[in-house]
Amino acid sequence: MFLSIELAYLIGGIPFSVLVGKIFFGKDVRKEGSGNAGATNTMRVLGKRAGFAVLILDIAKGMFAVSLSYYFGNISTASEDFIVYQLALGLSAAVGHIYPIYLWFKGGKGVATLFGVILAVFPKAAIVCTAVFLVTVLFSRYVSLSSILAGITFPLSIIFMLNYSSKMIIVFSLLIPILIIYTHRQNIQRLLIGTENKFTFKNKR
Repeated sequence: MFLSIELAYLIGGIPFSVLVGKIFFGKDVRKEGSGNAGATNTMRVLGKRAGFAVLILDIAKGMFAVSLSYYFGNISTASEDFIVYQLALGLSAAVGHIYPIYLWFKGGKGVATLFGVILAVFPKAAIVCTAVFLVTVLFSRYVSLSSILAGITFPLSIIFMLNYSSKMIIVFSLLIPILIIYTHRQNIQRLLIGTENKFTFKNKR
């Protein structure tokens, strides 16, 4: 089981934004825009197609990490312990994305990878989180605020919509918005003083 957690971390750490930028554009997204190695900054720096490609790949990292639960461990897939195991794998992948060993532990903010985890484990909750994200970004154009609110929505949907009462599932679900808030702590400061950048696509395909 511990091997699968480590493997999930290594999968999550694959820096698709940096790879796409260097291989296809000859650019390092960490040196332009916000300097963040994630999908949003990739869209800003390299354009829509590259950004969406990185977004899909980062989401896939979370989903693939969760899928390791079917090949490691000896837990009944019908048990709540299995869900906790899946969330642990997903969180490990997110930590890998945020602190990737391949980039000297300086990665992205983990939102897309965490969304992949939610999509794989709780698809109904993923729909609700997506709706919250899209509505917020539509009216505010702040990706950071949208990500934070979508993250907070996740444990609420687990408790009140899907009616989960397992303490461990609730604890692990709470770790997701906590992690998102932590990685966006500088964005929160900028939001509070009104200096946070609003999202716009770079004018290229």
